[in-house]
Amino acid sequence: MNYRKLKKEEITVLLNQGCSAVDWNDVEVKEDFTPENVKHAHFSGKVQLGLFQTSFTLQGGVEMHSGLLHVALHNVTIGDNCFIGNIHDYVANYEIGDNTYINNVDIIVTDGVSKFGNGVDASVLNETGGREVMINDKLSAHMAYIMALYRHRPLLSAKLREIAERYADKYASNKGTIGSHVSIMNVGRIENVRIGDYSDIKGVSRLRNGSINSNEYAPVHLGHNVICDDFIISSGTVIDDGAMLERCFVGQACLLGHGYSASDSLFFSNCQGENGEACAIFAGPYTVTHHKSTLLIAGMFSFMNAGSGSNQSNHMYKLGPIHQGTLERGAKTTSDSYILWPSRVGAFSLVMGRHVNHSDTSNLPFSYLIEKNNTTYLVPGVNLRSVGTIRDAQKWPKRDKRKDPNRLDFINYNLLSPFTIQKMFKGLKTLRQLQAASGELSDEYSFHSAKIKNGSLKKGIQFYEIAIHKFLGNSLIKRLEVTEFKSDEEIRRRLKPDTEIGHGEWVDISGLIAPKHEIDSLLDKIETGEIDKLREINAEFQRLHENYYTYEWTWAYDMLKEFYGIDPQQMTAAQVIKIVEQWKDAVVGLDQMVYDDAKKEFSLSAMTGFGADGTKVEKEQDFEQVRGDFDNNSFVQMVLEHIEKKSALGNELIERMKRVK
Repeated sequence: MNYRKLKKEEITVLLNQGCSAVDWNDVEVKEDFTPENVKHAHFSGKVQLGLFQTSFTLQGGVEMHSGLLHVALHNVTIGDNCFIGNIHDYVANYEIGDNTYINNVDIIVTDGVSKFGNGVDASVLNETGGREVMINDKLSAHMAYIMALYRHRPLLSAKLREIAERYADKYASNKGTIGSHVSIMNVGRIENVRIGDYSDIKGVSRLRNGSINSNEYAPVHLGHNVICDDFIISSGTVIDDGAMLERCFVGQACLLGHGYSASDSLFFSNCQGENGEACAIFAGPYTVTHHKSTLLIAGMFSFMNAGSGSNQSNHMYKLGPIHQGTLERGAKTTSDSYILWPSRVGAFSLVMGRHVNHSDTSNLPFSYLIEKNNTTYLVPGVNLRSVGTIRDAQKWPKRDKRKDPNRLDFINYNLLSPFTIQKMFKGLKTLRQLQAASGELSDEYSFHSAKIKNGSLKKGIQFYEIAIHKFLGNSLIKRLEVTEFKSDEEIRRRLKPDTEIGHGEWVDISGLIAPKHEIDSLLDKIETGEIDKLREINAEFQRLHENYYTYEWTWAYDMLKEFYGIDPQQMTAAQVIKIVEQWKDAVVGLDQMVYDDAKKEFSLSAMTGFGADGTKVEKEQDFEQVRGDFDNNSFVQMVLEHIEKKSALGNELIERMKRVK
C-alpha cells in the first residue's frame, strides 16, 4: 500500500482541529487523504492513515462519519473508512482493517511480542497439570483429545507440543490486528488480542491475550461484562452477559452466557454453557449445561446434557486432585445427580441420583444408572427404547449452527456405529457371563460397584441383540441397494469390502468415529515426523470422517459372521432374506417401544398442572392446546413413517433376493 507524508497545509488543518504529533514526519496517509474528519487526535510512533470518505449508520438511525475523534495512536495502521473515537487512554501497536467502528474504549494495546492466545496451556481433566492441551487457532476436538489422553505415548506428546509451539511462534508479533467490518463499542481493556473480520464486541469488560477468529461467514459476538484471559474464540461463537473465561478454547458456534464461568476448559463445536461453572473440563461437541447450580469439573463429555444441580467430585485425594471421569457421547445427567470421580459412564446413558462408587459402564451403553439407598443400580440398554434418545439423535444435526466453510471438528452423529455396537457385543458377553456365573434365578447380579436386577439383565440382552440386528441389517441393506442380482456369487462380490480399513476396534475421538488402527497409524506418523503440521493432521481427520461409511462396511462385514454365524464369502440370497426379516422385526420392535415411550408423555399423569381450575375434560383440552394431541405429534408421525418406510425397504430387498437363481 502506497502512503505519502502529510502536506504542510494538511498539518495546519490538523493542528487547527486540535491534533498533535510527536513527529509529523512519522505520520503517513494515502494519496487521496483529506484531514477534515480527524479531530483531537494525537500521533506518536509510526502512524499510517487510510481514507475517511463514508459514514456509519448506527442503532436508532444515527449517522457517524468515518474519521478520528479524541484518540491517541501509537504505531498504528488504519484502513479506509474507519471511525475511531473517544479512546480514554490510547491505541498502540495495532493494524486495523477497513470499515471498522471503534468507540468509547479504555485502551487497545499490544505490549511486547504476543502469540495472541496461541500456545496457552489449558490444564484439562486435571487442574494441577499432566494433561495440558496447548490451545491454538486450528485446534480440533480430535487433536485435543489425543493431546490430553494419549500420555502413555510420551514421544507423541512431545511431537504434538512441538507442532503446536511452532504454530504459535509462526503467528507471534509485536503488532495486533483488528480486521475489517469490526464493531467495538463501550469496552474496557483490550490487550494483546487479535480480532478477526466482522467481530461484534460491545460492553466487554476485559480481553487479554487471545484471538477472536471471526469472519464474514460466521461473525463472533462478545457482549456485556464479558472477561476473557488467555483464550481462543472460534468463528460463529457468542459470549455474552457476564461470562468469564480463563485459559479456555471455545470452538465454532458455541454459546456461553448468563454469568457462566470457566477455567482451564475446552469447548468444541455447538457447546452451550449458561449460569453454571466449569473447571478443567473437556467439553466435546454439543455439551450443554444451562443451570446455575451445575458444576462440571475434571470431566470429558460430548453430546451431553447436564441437569440442574449436576456435580462431580474429584477431591478424594491427599497429594492433589488427580481424579477425572468420562461421560461417553450422548450421556445425560438428571437434576441433582452426583458422580464421584474416577468413573466412566457408557455412551447414551442416563445418570440419576448420587453415585459414590467408582463405576465403569463403558461397555454397557444406552443404560440407566439409578441410585437407591446409596447403591448404584444399572439398567442395561434401556435407553435404546427412549423417545428422548431418538429425539436427541435427530436434533443434533439440525442444531449445528456452524456457518464457517472451514470446520474445525468432524462430527459423526450416528447413534449406532461400530463404536457403540462393539460395546454392545462386549456388553452381551458381560451380561451372559454374569448370568452364567450367578445363575439365571439370581435376584441381583454384581457388576463392578453396581447392581443389576434379574429382569434388567434379561431385558438388557434383548435390547442389545435388537440394536445389533438393526445396525447390521442397515449396513447389509445399504450395501445391496439398487442392484439387481442374478446369482449368489454376484451378491458375494458386492458384499466384499472396498478396503481393508475398518477391521478391529473403533474409537470415538470426541465426535469423530474411526477405526483405532487408523488413529494409531496417524499417531505413528506424527512420532516419526512424517506428519508434522496441524493442517496435515486435520486433513487426516477429514479423510477418516469422509470415508466413514466405507470403513464401517468393512467392520460390519466381519461382524456378520460373528453375530449370525454366516460367512459373507459363502452367503446366499436365502440367508440375506433371513437377516433382513430379523432386521425388520428389530426395527419395527424398537420403533414400537419408542412409540409406547412417547405415549407416556400424553398420559393423564403428564397432564397434572394443566387445566388448573377445571374438570378432567378441560384439563385434557388445555393440555392439547399447549402440547398438541398424540396422534398428530410430529415425532409420533415420524416414528410411524419410519416403521412404514423401513418395512418397505426391507420388503423391496427381499423381493429382489427372491429373484436370485
